Amino acid sequence: MYSTPTKRTAFSSIILILGVFFIAVNLRAPVTGIAPVLESIIASFSLSPSQAGMLTTLPLLAFALASPLANLLAKKLGLEITLFIALLLIGTGLASRLIPSVPLLYLGTAVIGVGIAIGNVLLPSLIKRDFPHKVAVMTSAYVLAMAIFGGAYSAIVLPLSEWHDMGWQLALASYGLFTLLSIVLWLPQLKYHTMPAKELSPPPVQANVWKQSLAWQITLLLGLNSFFTYIMVAWLPSILIEGGVSPVKAGAMQGAFQAASAVPGIVLIPLLARLKDQRVLTSSLALIGALCSFGLLFMPELALFWSITLGFCSGACFILGLSFVSLRTHNSRQAASLSAMAQCIGYLIAATGPMLAGALHTQFNSWAPTLWLCAIASLGCALFGYLGGRNITLKQDA
Repeated sequence: MYSTPTKRTAFSSIILILGVFFIAVNLRAPVTGIAPVLESIIASFSLSPSQAGMLTTLPLLAFALASPLANLLAKKLGLEITLFIALLLIGTGLASRLIPSVPLLYLGTAVIGVGIAIGNVLLPSLIKRDFPHKVAVMTSAYVLAMAIFGGAYSAIVLPLSEWHDMGWQLALASYGLFTLLSIVLWLPQLKYHTMPAKELSPPPVQANVWKQSLAWQITLLLGLNSFFTYIMVAWLPSILIEGGVSPVKAGAMQGAFQAASAVPGIVLIPLLARLKDQRVLTSSLALIGALCSFGLLFMPELALFWSITLGFCSGACFILGLSFVSLRTHNSRQAASLSAMAQCIGYLIAATGPMLAGALHTQFNSWAPTLWLCAIASLGCALFGYLGGRNITLKQDA
């Protein structure tokens, strides 16, 4: 049923690299592009802020719940076909945004989340198999692609929706053109039916990993970081508009926030190799993130600076948290167990953020409580980042 790819020609290798790149292009923008036009969506369907926050929450729930499905599908159908299915799901979800229906808007967003979850889980496995000596380069490239396209799309989606009265629905669905191109570029890979790399197929989570404090510290670092990050992904334009920024500039600043989150990948990778532990680095970045939340609240005239710096700190803490999964474990099986725990709990924590932020805005008619909440979450990141950054490892029998 499964076949291993034969030695590729230069042309087929280029097509594969393009395919990987364009899959990555679909793994962020379809979700984060909603935020700049969220006020238009609220106006169109008379949604409450909590209901609007669900549009960002649904993909996070999908990330947590659908990730195990990715490996099950890959074992049955192969990596290539499963990634193709992921693109079809994302494309279907984007197309559904053309239909003016609240239930379809939510359903399509959930379907997009499932597709992105599959891509997030399986793309590293494919890179591990086909680019074993260039894992770091390929991983950095696709993460950068996610951030650049996500940030650029956030910056242009609102002006696009206003261009010739296109509207937010067509503006959001238009990203499906990238998905369609990705599907076409991926078609040559469908002749292969390879299994995911065994070391990247998470085994059942070992109970004793869940009982170790270090595992919880890393999980809570990632969870709280994603918590405030996805609040910002969902609501930063609305927060900026309340602070006096124009809607178009607010969308551009949200794009800058996302683009800045990719920069730490370039800066931190060489730095990590020189540090015995990462306590000071992680906690300092998280504390700066808390300062940025207060800056948005008390000094909104510097919103662009706070947005870019907060994006950088968010991306840095995320990369550090992911690196701890490898640095604090002894083998691939233990790392997979910790990764499964951190991903499941972390995304469930993150999923509460956008809805809770929306509810706070409804209650207080202000984004100030939400910014306080983000600052508190960043302070939690600083604490758990300090603890998780110690030069220690999980118990080996985990």
